[in-house]
Amino acid sequence: MIEVGPLRIPEAELVERFVRSAGPGGQNVNKVATAVELRFDIATSPSLPEPVRARLLSRRDRRVTSDGVLVLSAQRFRTQERNREDARERLAHFIEAGLHAPKKRVATRPTRASKERRLAGKRERSTIKQGRAGRDWD
Repeated sequence: MIEVGPLRIPEAELVERFVRSAGPGGQNVNKVATAVELRFDIATSPSLPEPVRARLLSRRDRRVTSDGVLVLSAQRFRTQERNREDARERLAHFIEAGLHAPKKRVATRPTRASKERRLAGKRERSTIKQGRAGRDWD
């Protein structure tokens, strides 16, 4: 069971597959399947509330497939158990990011002073550039 804030995700919703790691490592890499591929179906998970599910699916993340399945690959460590823990921690961080609703932006208007400062700066730049204009000095 993975606990993320108020949510609890049961083991049955996680699909783990152990594969061989890529990269250097000698004979160990060729013999032992230490890398973990963790799959979590966001779209059909009954343990996720609807607003959290919508936020997670709307994120533009390459790890989420078009079917709404999150695929995490962990192969940082040499042991299967450490990679398994790493994948689960990353899943918890991903779900935690969807728990918090983004704050609504409150529309504001620029103050009169800020408008005047902006226009004064524009006038200043204009006079500098007009001074650079080619004049006939003869």
